[in-house]
Amino acid sequence: MIVVDTNVVAYLLLEGPQTERAEALLLHDPEWAAPLLWRSEFRNVLSGYLRRGRLDRQQVLRLQGQAESLLEAREVPVDSADVFQLVEASDCSAYDCEFVAAALALQTRLITSDRQLLRAFPEVASPLEQAVP
Repeated sequence: MIVVDTNVVAYLLLEGPQTERAEALLLHDPEWAAPLLWRSEFRNVLSGYLRRGRLDRQQVLRLQGQAESLLEAREVPVDSADVFQLVEASDCSAYDCEFVAAALALQTRLITSDRQLLRAFPEVASPLEQAVP
């Protein structure tokens, strides 16, 4: 099991330059987890596509459903004290620190493309580009 940030979920479900990497990661490690926050972040990503007319409401609902199925039963509650401790130890947002806290709680890696997270938490965060051998 690995923790993925919202961008990795988006890379998987929204065709783009990182989609192949996200697909390879899913094949390599199909048990993805994330803090509950991922749902709101992914909704925000899809909202941008909806507002720009790149996807319609039915498409964004379908994609949200696919993402929810992917992470079903692997949404990790995080402790606020843990998140604030990570915030104090870095310059990352509390939102980003929730993903780190989830990975620490599960004693696993966080897969991300977020450079700030990769710099601040190299012992936990691994880049998507290097996640699959």
